[in-house]
Amino acid sequence: MEEKDIKKEEEILQDEEVKNKENQEVPDDSETGKDAENQEETVEEAPSLEEENAKLRDQLLRTVAEFDNFRKRTLKEKTELILNGGEKTIAAILPVLDDFERALADNHTDDPAAIKEGMELIFKKFIKTLEGLGVKKIETEDRDFDVDYHEAIAMVPGMGDEKKGKVIDCVQTGYTLNDKVIRHAKVAVGQ
Repeated sequence: MEEKDIKKEEEILQDEEVKNKENQEVPDDSETGKDAENQEETVEEAPSLEEENAKLRDQLLRTVAEFDNFRKRTLKEKTELILNGGEKTIAAILPVLDDFERALADNHTDDPAAIKEGMELIFKKFIKTLEGLGVKKIETEDRDFDVDYHEAIAMVPGMGDEKKGKVIDCVQTGYTLNDKVIRHAKVAVGQ
């Protein structure tokens, strides 16, 4: 809360106190002796209550300010994380990109076997980089169909009872990131 809000609240409280005092009944003369004693006790307690009230208000203001600062800091950190969250991944993949650039720039050979071997090396390096980031291939060969990891795009009839409910062919490889499926494997399943 801001100072203006606190001052407005204090003014409202003071106005209510004045109204309450005006609405109170005037005591009989027989009760004035008791009331005088009560008023003396109340007058003695008033400064300590006001001090306690001021202390609690200050505490509330500080707590609200701390929470507001925490909320702003958390929002800023979250925004930075979203904007720069892929930095680690990109930095890990850049060496593989460099290898592709070198392979494309090197026009010294027309040997298809050498080109294929180079591409296989780059592919293996890329797979190793992805595994280092927590990305793993979903295995499909001779596996039971599992809806948590596989997406059936075709049912293959007449494969026999031993192939019923098993993955017959993988059309598109699926991947997990830290044990969470990021892409299901598209498979053909025996019927």
